[in-house]
Amino acid sequence: MPRKRSVIAAAPMADILKSAGAERVSDSAARSLAEIVKEYTFEIAKDAVKFAGHAGRKTVKREDIELARKRV
Repeated sequence: MPRKRSVIAAAPMADILKSAGAERVSDSAARSLAEIVKEYTFEIAKDAVKFAGHAGRKTVKREDIELARKRV
């Protein structure tokens, strides 16, 4: 069965974990963090789209992202 492709690559997640102090990072840990980051950012994106729509805009702006980030 093919593995579900993550929108976020695991390699940058491993780099983040190493920057946070990890000596070594397993592939499964990097993929797990990538999935969590994807879920978190999707929630922010959904809220940002709602904020833009509420403001009568089709374009999502930085302030929409910032407001959405505070909610999640």
